[in-house]
Amino acid sequence: MIYRPYNPADFDNLYALEEVCFASPSRFSRRYMRLLVGRAHAATWIAEEAGQIVGFAIVDWTEDDNETAAYVQTVEVAIEARGQGVGRELLNRIEDSARLAEGRSIWLHVEEENAAAIRLYEAQGYRCEGREENYYPGGRAALIYVKRLGAEAAG
Repeated sequence: MIYRPYNPADFDNLYALEEVCFASPSRFSRRYMRLLVGRAHAATWIAEEAGQIVGFAIVDWTEDDNETAAYVQTVEVAIEARGQGVGRELLNRIEDSARLAEGRSIWLHVEEENAAAIRLYEAQGYRCEGREENYYPGGRAALIYVKRLGAEAAG
């Protein structure tokens, strides 16, 4: 497995995986996905095997009150590559990108019924710190997970 930063030539294959992983209306639009991967304050990591994209993750960050917080936009892994540590490694890569941007914390939304994703996030040190009703289409709720980054997180 090769893990590498996204480049614009990856877009069509990356979006094809988005279409496999998420059905409409939960799927990001092509336009919004292009916006995400093109942001100056963002990082997109690709997992590639035998020349095929089998996973990707996107993080972006903002500065508020002189503190940088990162947000996990998505972590997606092809069905055939799940359970092999791809999601965990992609999460590690985007966390490293957030740290390089001097992020102090990283957070995300996850559908409360997505047990596999919740297990991944909890195993990686994320803690549930809230819930948002009607976050996803169809009135589905999201749990809000947060992880502290940097030296203070290790102590």
